[in-house]
Amino acid sequence: MIRFLIPVPLLLAGCTVGPDYAGPRPVASAERAGATFRRADAVQTVAEPPLARWWEAMADPRLNALVERGLAASPDVAIAEARVRKARAAAREQRANRSPSISATGTAIIADLPAGSLALPSQGEQDDRIKAEFYNAGLDASWEIDLFGGRRRAAEAASAQADAARANVADAQVRLSAEIADNYVTLRELQQRLVLSRQSAELLARSLALLEQRERRGASSRDDVVRLRTELNRTQGGLLPLEGQIAVTLDQLALLTGDEPGAHDATLSSPGAIPSVPASVAIGDPEAMLRRRPDVRAAERRLAAGTAQIGVDVARQFPSVSIMGIIGLGGPNIGDVLDTDNVSSLLLPRINWSFLDFGRNRARVEQSRAGRDEAEAQYRKSVLAALSDAETSLSRFGTLRATLLSSYRSAEGARQSSRFAAQRFERGAAPLTSSIDAERAALTADISAVEAQGQFVRAFVGLHKALGLGWEGPEDR
Repeated sequence: MIRFLIPVPLLLAGCTVGPDYAGPRPVASAERAGATFRRADAVQTVAEPPLARWWEAMADPRLNALVERGLAASPDVAIAEARVRKARAAAREQRANRSPSISATGTAIIADLPAGSLALPSQGEQDDRIKAEFYNAGLDASWEIDLFGGRRRAAEAASAQADAARANVADAQVRLSAEIADNYVTLRELQQRLVLSRQSAELLARSLALLEQRERRGASSRDDVVRLRTELNRTQGGLLPLEGQIAVTLDQLALLTGDEPGAHDATLSSPGAIPSVPASVAIGDPEAMLRRRPDVRAAERRLAAGTAQIGVDVARQFPSVSIMGIIGLGGPNIGDVLDTDNVSSLLLPRINWSFLDFGRNRARVEQSRAGRDEAEAQYRKSVLAALSDAETSLSRFGTLRATLLSSYRSAEGARQSSRFAAQRFERGAAPLTSSIDAERAALTADISAVEAQGQFVRAFVGLHKALGLGWEGPEDR
């Protein structure tokens, strides 16, 4: 009779309760094919697929080496990758839970007991002890039939969580590459500002020496000397914060690349140029950006996991059927474990149904539905935040580009005035102090231009971070 009943649950195993995941609902019009970024400027950006390894477009070998080092050795990436392995192992465990479990057992019982110790009657005066031996070897198998698809849904949820963990690795790579580039640009900007500030301090020192000579001849007042000396002290004092910021930035770069503080001092302490930005930047379109951004991908996968979890909890409301089987060989002699005539078997079908739980299962289903709704809201938030981040970064990139051009024009004008002042001094038409003052004004304009260049290049870095670049998926290879 049992042979005819066993296939019934197998036929019912095709039933899967809970909602089927069909992907997230559209959030914004930018998700449609053909949409474009609203803040993009056709002069400085092109709607072409962007480079995943965007930092290589800045043509700086030192930066390339730092990013490669960071992606290979950063603890943040290693943490995210360990979580991926953990999530994938959990997914394999959930898939394995759908299959039977089989275990082997072996038992040997050798007893030498006083008569009567087991409440057994003595066999006579000569038999004052009881001796017995028993040997057994067997296989135990158990299987909970997935009648309503709860285990299938659990496997779906675990697989989606593993995908989300993989997306988190990509997100860590995006953030890391952007942070390394941002700190590298900051380092080069600080070094350039320090060089120019030192030149300005040297010019101030020359002006002070000339002014002191004039004071000794009575051609200048003491107040002018004190004022200039105060300005020189202030300028020299401003060098110390720059030197401290350079040291901090070097240590931050070491941390981001998985190295100890000071690891990059030998190679990066010498001043270097700020990396360049290409004339035009490929940004693609919003639809591709949303597909590519790891945080959006992770949010979508968590929504899929939350949807599958509903099926897991709904399945708990229904009966569960499990089958346990035992096959054993054994007897009073050790050789009996090899005698097939001593085979014993046991089959135990079991049905369990918590039909009266006072609302516990219903509460669990409500919790899982609320969790799915939360994941859906988080996905919507991620999409809107990604679009806002990209549009803001495009706007900032365009604004700082215009600011940089204005700074370049101001610096060029100040430099031209400095050349004219030098020419007048050489012809004897102006004193040396006028030429020095004009040169200091040009250096101040150069410092402002360097600051504007650093901000612009960091905006370039931030734009690629907002576009979700810095990792490579199958579509990027």
